[in-house]
This record gives sequence, C-alpha cells and structure tokens, in this order.
Amino acid sequence: MKYANNKTGILVVNKPSGPTSRDIVNQVQKLLNTKSGHTGTLDPLANGVLVVTLGKATKLSEILTSQTKEYQAEVVLGIETDSLDIEGAILKEKNAVIDQSVIIKALADFEKTYDQEVPKYSAVKVNGKKLYEYARKGEEVKLPKKKVTIFKNELLSYKVKDNKTIFTFYTKVSKGTYIRSLIRDLAYYLNTYGTMTALTRISQGKFKLDNSSTLEEIGKGNYQIIPIKEALDIKIKKVTNEEKFKILNGVPIEGTDEEILFVDQEGQELAVYHRENGKLRMWKMLYENNGKSK
Repeated sequence: MKYANNKTGILVVNKPSGPTSRDIVNQVQKLLNTKSGHTGTLDPLANGVLVVTLGKATKLSEILTSQTKEYQAEVVLGIETDSLDIEGAILKEKNAVIDQSVIIKALADFEKTYDQEVPKYSAVKVNGKKLYEYARKGEEVKLPKKKVTIFKNELLSYKVKDNKTIFTFYTKVSKGTYIRSLIRDLAYYLNTYGTMTALTRISQGKFKLDNSSTLEEIGKGNYQIIPIKEALDIKIKKVTNEEKFKILNGVPIEGTDEEILFVDQEGQELAVYHRENGKLRMWKMLYENNGKSK
C-alpha cells in the first residue's frame, strides 16, 4: 500500500479502553496517511501510553520496546479468571479480606527479578502458535516463563467491598512484564486469587502519558511527532560524506559504543549500528532517497 505523505518519527497515543492496539495503529495510519506500527501491545481493557511508530521509524520498534514501563493497575482479590483480567471467565472465587499493611509488604517483596509465567491469553508463541490461539480452542499447553524485573511498587488506594479486597497500585517494570501475571503472583503470595480490573500505562521509557494525544486530537491536527534523533536514547554521530558512503553500504565501523545512530551532514538519519563480534555493524538502515530505502 502506498501512502501520500512521509511523516516519520514517534507519536505517543493515549489509547482508550476497548479497542486493540492494532485498531489504534490502523486509525492513526488512516488519519495521517503514513505507514504505522507500535512498540508494545496494550490489552483492549487497558488504556494509556501506546508508542506508535511512523514512516521509517517503524524499523525501530525493537529498540523502542526494550524500555522500562510504568503502570497504574486496579486489582480485586478473591477472583481468578482465565484471562487474568475481569473480562475473562471466572475460574476460582473466595472471600479475600486482606489487611492493607499485608498488601504493602507483599508489594515491597515483589520489587525483585523473577521468572514470570506468561498468561495463556497472550501473543507469546509456543511451537509457532500464539498462546491465545491454544486458549480459545481449549487446548492445554505448557506456559513459558520470562525473567522480568519489578523495580518499584506502591499502594495507591485500598478498600474492602463484599468480602473482597480492592486496591490500586503503581508499578515500574522491565520489558516483557505482564501486569496480569504480576497481579496473579501477588495474589498467590497473599494466599488468595487476584484479577486485574483496570490498567493504565503511564509511561514507556521517555514517552509519558502527559505528552500523549487522543485519536480525536490527532484527527484535529493537535499532536506532536517526536523525531527519531530525539526518540532514541543512544549516541548520535554526524559523519563525513566518505563515512556516509561506507555506512550506506553496510561496512562495519571501528568504535567503542554499544549502539550508535549515524546522521549525515544535513542531519538525516542514516542507520543504527550496534556492537557485534568486536565491531559496530549495521543493525537498522534508515536512509531514504526519493522515498526508497537504500
């Protein structure tokens, strides 16, 4: 598919609850008439920061995904569903009146690195098939675990209703962390069940909810595209024309950096290199000439 304009960079969208992340990307694509992608799925139930890549920035999703994320989550204790959120089918239920001080301690105890079992309703692949595809067909499969880090947890609100404890908490986590799984694990630690009832992504790396735009605002032209040079937290080096020729031909470069973005004398992004076998080697080609990637 061809697009009429060449908008390139990062657009921070304030995703509403309801649509999928892909739905949001499709709408942005139509509104801005440019190739679009995203750098980290938010469940339909969730809202908040969705980092959308535009134009050649879609090549950088892998880099932009590997950042810490901050969330505010609401939990009901005493219920577990098949999807680990309130939209799923209830599997287990019990009374769960847990003292506030006990929850605060549990949140503190989970500020750690551990192997987290992913939810069965997720896009993680096992044997080439997404887990949610197994789940929808009722097929059993061993759920994989991922090493994740919970940097900080903080209790924000607490109440008891109908013999169920309901609380909200702030959390800062590493790439790949499932908040639904974190809630399940916290609940098990409290000797009960737990289900996520609401989730807001507050930030992903440097991209904040305060600087996001709704789809309505984007439709009215009220948005800001962050240039690639500002979006990446890596070293930027301006190169000579001779060096530019080498980079556009994928020639390995001597250097001590782990990752680096090369730009030409006019400031146009050329490529991202990263360290491999002792040298900086081509990772992501960004240079475009007359709309065609080199």
